[in-house]
Amino acid sequence: MSEYVLVEPGDGILQVKMNRPEKKNALSFLMYKELTQALLDADENPAVRVVVLSGQGGCFTAGNDLGDFLTATAEPEKLSAALHFLQAISTMKKPVIAAVEGLAIGIGTSMLLHCDLVFGATETKFQLPFTRLGVVPEGGTSLLLPQTLGHRVAFELVVMGEVFGADRARELGIVNEVLPADEVLAHALSAAQALTQMPPKALLNGKQLLKTSQDCTLAETLEAEMAQFKQALQSPESLEAITAILEKRAPDFSAC
Repeated sequence: MSEYVLVEPGDGILQVKMNRPEKKNALSFLMYKELTQALLDADENPAVRVVVLSGQGGCFTAGNDLGDFLTATAEPEKLSAALHFLQAISTMKKPVIAAVEGLAIGIGTSMLLHCDLVFGATETKFQLPFTRLGVVPEGGTSLLLPQTLGHRVAFELVVMGEVFGADRARELGIVNEVLPADEVLAHALSAAQALTQMPPKALLNGKQLLKTSQDCTLAETLEAEMAQFKQALQSPESLEAITAILEKRAPDFSAC
């Protein structure tokens, strides 16, 4: 692992930490590859019973590194790193707990839909700004959000793409519990410890049964979303949206 993804094993719990605080833990393609490998290794390691996912520096993740993704407009195959991460986290056999602070933007929110428990800090800001970036939903959001929240709420979150807080995230079922920031990781580790005390086979079987009904459809959705995401990323709209953010100006879609 590089300095940007920290892996800390101990007592049946593997902590996986996004560690790029100077960029609010924005995910580069390298980080996606390392997060994927960490999850795959954890699933195959008998010493690991539970994974706890968090971000360093008081921030979960600001989402994709837009500079990296701008290069993918010319090389869309780079996006396979993000798809492989989503496939890994959505098919984990072992429980995954997320401790979320600061920001959970884009994939920072959509990856939570694949976690088994999510604990959020009081001041955390969530957002799914896909349309604002000129792209389409990813991470299975086009399936899971309408399925659980209905079309209108899903449309509000994914197409309107407004920022929402931790209390709303809890109301929507994205977060299990909201706590003060300095308690979130400790609470997640406590929950992880409780899971390590449960019968291991029953724990894995319980998770598998809960997820089996959506597995095939979700796998197909992840692939379909990413195929459309690649096309959208190469559009004039997406180029203008991402460039405007990087240049700290309002986007102008009049010529798109």
